[in-house]
Amino acid sequence: MLVARFPEESKTFIGIDETIEPHDQSQFEDLLHSLNPPGLPPYKLTLKQKCPIILLRNLNPSDGLCNGTRLTCCDFKSHVISANISVGHLKNTHVFVPRIPLLASQDEKMPILFKRTQFPVRLCFAMTINKAQGQTLDFVGVYLREPVFSHGQLYVAFSRAKSSNCVKVLIRPTIPGSEDDHYTDNIVYKEIIEKATL
Repeated sequence: MLVARFPEESKTFIGIDETIEPHDQSQFEDLLHSLNPPGLPPYKLTLKQKCPIILLRNLNPSDGLCNGTRLTCCDFKSHVISANISVGHLKNTHVFVPRIPLLASQDEKMPILFKRTQFPVRLCFAMTINKAQGQTLDFVGVYLREPVFSHGQLYVAFSRAKSSNCVKVLIRPTIPGSEDDHYTDNIVYKEIIEKATL
């Protein structure tokens, strides 16, 4: 795990999982701890000072605490994380992130509706192209295991860095043995371009 490379001592924060229906609590407790649905922090969150994290909820947008904001841990107590904003016009602003109850999204993949009380963050050594949208970064590494699947995604990925010299791309060979095997598809909806030129 990348967090192990940080020299500081780690601290693990254990969440509190509660079913919405109280009579289900004892029956599903172990199952809830094992679930890691998107948009929720892990039940066991291990952090170290100076490790990068990403915010999973809008806490206070006017202070820069929005879903997708990248932070750097400064310190942590049992109920609050002290951190600095890592990017954007509020870069280096000192903020506090409290432990809060978070409701899991209900869908067919989630066997039971529950809430998890935990810091609304995850470790963030990498992020999806969609999460990176709107951010400006010093260096960008783009891993394209598969080609992008939506109009404009490749542009978003490549334009996050201040300079094209600061972008590195890893693409899996598409035709094994071919000399021209380092390319990917750029999805462009021609209808959008045609309508924009009218």
